[in-house]
Amino acid sequence: MPESVSLPIYIVRRRRKTGIPEGIPAMATISLGNLPRSKPAAGKAAGASVLVSGRMLRTSLTTSLMMVTDIAAVLLALLLSLRIGLERLLDAGSIHSVLSGAVPVSWQMGYLGCYLAALLLVSHHQGLYGHSLNYSVLYEQRKTVQCGLTAGLLLCGAIYATHGGSTSRAVVFGLMFFGTLFTCITRGFWRYVMIRRYERGIDARNVVILGANGIGMALQRQIMRRRHLGRIFKGFVHLSSSPSQCSSEDVPMLGTLDQIRCLARQHFIDEIIIAEACSLDTVRDLIDLAREMSLEILVIPGLYDGITHEAPIEYVGDFPVVALHCRDEKVISHFFKRVCDIVLAACALIVSLPLLLALMIAVKLDSQGPAFYVSPRIGKKGRVFRCIKFRTMVADAEKRKQALAAFNERTGILFKMRNDPRITRVGAFLRKYSLDEIPQFLNVLRGEMSLVGPRPPLASEVEQYEIEHFRRLEVLPGLTGLWQVRARQDPSFERYVALDLAYVENWSFWLDMKILVRTTEVILRGTGS
Repeated sequence: MPESVSLPIYIVRRRRKTGIPEGIPAMATISLGNLPRSKPAAGKAAGASVLVSGRMLRTSLTTSLMMVTDIAAVLLALLLSLRIGLERLLDAGSIHSVLSGAVPVSWQMGYLGCYLAALLLVSHHQGLYGHSLNYSVLYEQRKTVQCGLTAGLLLCGAIYATHGGSTSRAVVFGLMFFGTLFTCITRGFWRYVMIRRYERGIDARNVVILGANGIGMALQRQIMRRRHLGRIFKGFVHLSSSPSQCSSEDVPMLGTLDQIRCLARQHFIDEIIIAEACSLDTVRDLIDLAREMSLEILVIPGLYDGITHEAPIEYVGDFPVVALHCRDEKVISHFFKRVCDIVLAACALIVSLPLLLALMIAVKLDSQGPAFYVSPRIGKKGRVFRCIKFRTMVADAEKRKQALAAFNERTGILFKMRNDPRITRVGAFLRKYSLDEIPQFLNVLRGEMSLVGPRPPLASEVEQYEIEHFRRLEVLPGLTGLWQVRARQDPSFERYVALDLAYVENWSFWLDMKILVRTTEVILRGTGS
């Protein structure tokens, strides 16, 4: 599980039993009634197609990757069935005789394609692909075996229908047996990967429930007990007109619906599930707010039949829900961003390996202390991770910082001074050419950082954030960003935050590419600090 940090305004502690982070209610209030309201008719007319496309886009890349691993598993099963000698045990001859027998190779490839297509289609129909795992591991494995057997029966039917009786029975049996076995293994691998990512907070969605009634409490228990749902329960929100409810360990109340804007920023909310009947005006206000803040709104079917009758039904555990609004997550662009991060970070580490070794020795010889400086930083959605960089200061730099506070050249909560006496000789060189950041490519490979994004702040800095500053924590922190290439020497904290927020609001894959090119120019000029 990711570490937690003691902050007065967001993640404060983790429950011993569940490991689910708790939060402190926000005190500021913003009225939903002041938000602009969309026309109900227009929203209703376009709602169904937007919801369907949004859900399909979210799972399309994960589905494609899972299908690729299933295809690889079937091909491995085919090779294994050809190599282990089953054909000799059943008097089918050698591998060469199988491939050059009475059945043409083109027909054999057609049979393989038939088996693959049947397996993928049946598995997709059974809901075995996608990001959300709304079923137990035993149910998933049972369905996987059923899909493998069904695809095998369809293959046998295709062979019989095309009079392919000369096809090796041993190869067909091996393909069915090992194909089913290997797809079960790949399905277990994907479940393990997804659950591990959910436990680290990656790809997991932060959820609040509107209404602490019986349905809301049952939803809370399902989300907290079933890690594979990929959701983290943050707390309940109640209507402002509802009677006051006290927060407890069983009923964590974040605040009222009037505070939802601040709560969404403060707790990095992704989904709001409506489990309590409220007025249609309130629902429309929530949908307008969701469009503005990129939130998802789910509702229990039956509460608003006039709005949800065309929306597709999905499940949160055992509970059916329908989506009133889906967020635009730019799935394709984010996928290419992650691929670019992995490829460039891996290449950079490999190419710079001799330089890394030389810099490690130089740092150790220059001053006492470790070669690397590992600092807890606040990442996406408030997750704490260990940021790695070369040590550029003396070992007791943090203890000496308080004495230098009067020489701070930055405004706001940042600290920077031109001739910092804590910086070592080698450290000054590393900072000038940004070489101290090279080890952070490891953080990029681990998914804790990206190549481009806002710089990861310290916990002491986040303690002083105002509510609008939390937007910069809605994306992965980066090695470089707009501030580094446009206003690196600007002492203003407001300018620093404004550039980060501009990046978050206007992000695109091509913006990242432009920032990387500009960063290369900055590094070559040696204008780092």
